[in-house]
Amino acid sequence: MPYENLAGRTAVVTGAASGIGEAVAVLLATQGARVALLARREERLAAIAGKISADGGQALAVAADVTDEASVAAAADRIRAEYGTVDLVVNAAGVMLPHPVDARRADEWQRMLDTNVAGVLRMIGAFTGDLVGAAADGRTADIVNISSIAAHVSFPNYAVYGATKAAVTYLSESLRGEFGPRDVRVTNIEPGFVESELRTHIADAELSRQVEGMLDEVGALSAEELADLVAYVTSRPRRVNLRQIVALPTRQV
Repeated sequence: MPYENLAGRTAVVTGAASGIGEAVAVLLATQGARVALLARREERLAAIAGKISADGGQALAVAADVTDEASVAAAADRIRAEYGTVDLVVNAAGVMLPHPVDARRADEWQRMLDTNVAGVLRMIGAFTGDLVGAAADGRTADIVNISSIAAHVSFPNYAVYGATKAAVTYLSESLRGEFGPRDVRVTNIEPGFVESELRTHIADAELSRQVEGMLDEVGALSAEELADLVAYVTSRPRRVNLRQIVALPTRQV
């Protein structure tokens, strides 16, 4: 579908090496936005950016790690040097590492906290000045956070992952109070099952089989369908903020 108001915008998309992040970056570029693709896998980012450019879009591959403050700061400086002020930030980077809490996988807990929560905060902090400045100049400015249905639906063995996503959902709600009065929109999207690399992160064989069984039963949304939502909400007139979206496969209850 066509999306108004995306042409000429400058977007940063995290997790852009695969899944939802990749699909969002490709779609925004197709609609005329300049897109900085941010993730750790440099070669993968370069390939995606090359395809976008070959198709007539504008894309910048920026290898960076959202768990590292210096890496995010360096990425932000490079993006501004190449593209100028950013007016759209999509936080799609995330990891899902389920285990029973009594397994005491503190390494996995920290990785999820650093990526899913602190990574979102680092990105928002790095581009707050851009977003507020763009809005003050009369431009549309957006933060889109990809949370999860796990933010408020509990799943055994996913307690820490769900807690990180609940934090993102709460953060999005709170940030509207800070950014809304300055005309910066904040949208929180909570997907259910989505075709992505997240389930490949599952190290426990039994939990992996459980996920595959659920996917076989109810199906999954495609990354492109989630990207469609991001493009839709960010292309509405700047006075319209679609604040909270839950997107599930129809059979997922």
